[in-house]
Amino acid sequence: MSLSRRLFAASAIAVTALTVASGAYAQEDKSLENILAKKSIALGIPTDYPPYGFMGPDFKPTGVDVATAQLIADKLGVKAEFVPVSTPNRIPYLQSRKIDLIVSALGKNAEREKVIDFTTSYAPFFQAVFGPRDVAIKDFDDLAGKTLAVTRGTIQDDALQELAPKTLKIQRFEDDNSTMAAFMTQQTQFVAVGAAVAAAALQKNPKVQAEYKLLIKDSPNYVGVRKGETALLNKVNDILRTAKQDGTLNSYSQKWLGRDMGNLPD
Repeated sequence: MSLSRRLFAASAIAVTALTVASGAYAQEDKSLENILAKKSIALGIPTDYPPYGFMGPDFKPTGVDVATAQLIADKLGVKAEFVPVSTPNRIPYLQSRKIDLIVSALGKNAEREKVIDFTTSYAPFFQAVFGPRDVAIKDFDDLAGKTLAVTRGTIQDDALQELAPKTLKIQRFEDDNSTMAAFMTQQTQFVAVGAAVAAAALQKNPKVQAEYKLLIKDSPNYVGVRKGETALLNKVNDILRTAKQDGTLNSYSQKWLGRDMGNLPD
């Protein structure tokens, strides 16, 4: 084959590849259109993570994340189909199309940004270490030789890899209920978890003499969207930004977190 023919063939292959790729993205970007057409949206929410998502007295999910998910569905004019998710499975559920959005105390980091997109933030969230009141902890070095429970794959789990001393014995659990249960039953001396979650658990169990010890990271909640679904991402951003401006999201924060949402990052 001559040089000119080889160049022509290579160009044709490149154009074909780009066309196929563009078509795939175009097809993916019909998610918003498909949601509106079927008049329902599958929303991944927590049901074991108060006050963000938990089962209320009426056995229906409630909390900050659930209210935000319902708001998104309402503003889209579609039915909200709530799908319970856990920390380990929420991103796989999104990628495998079991859900359309993640609204489940999802923090943003570089690793997650490689595989999914994030909306603007919608609720405050910060992770901290909690432990016995009678054990003095001034910095992370004081955790040397201690035991600590954390949920596998969370922002706090990642952060502890850099912050914690090497002799801290970290026990990882697959869900937040198991993590808190390990701490409450004294399987571990400390727990790394969202501050609001710890506060809710300790309020229900006043006999557990525990308190806030160390801040791990201030990491607001974001809605997770599949890569390439720009139309859906933009629409959800419009909904959340309006809800920030009109005070709706702040009312959720006051109701379930007991404080104003503050100046959340976009």
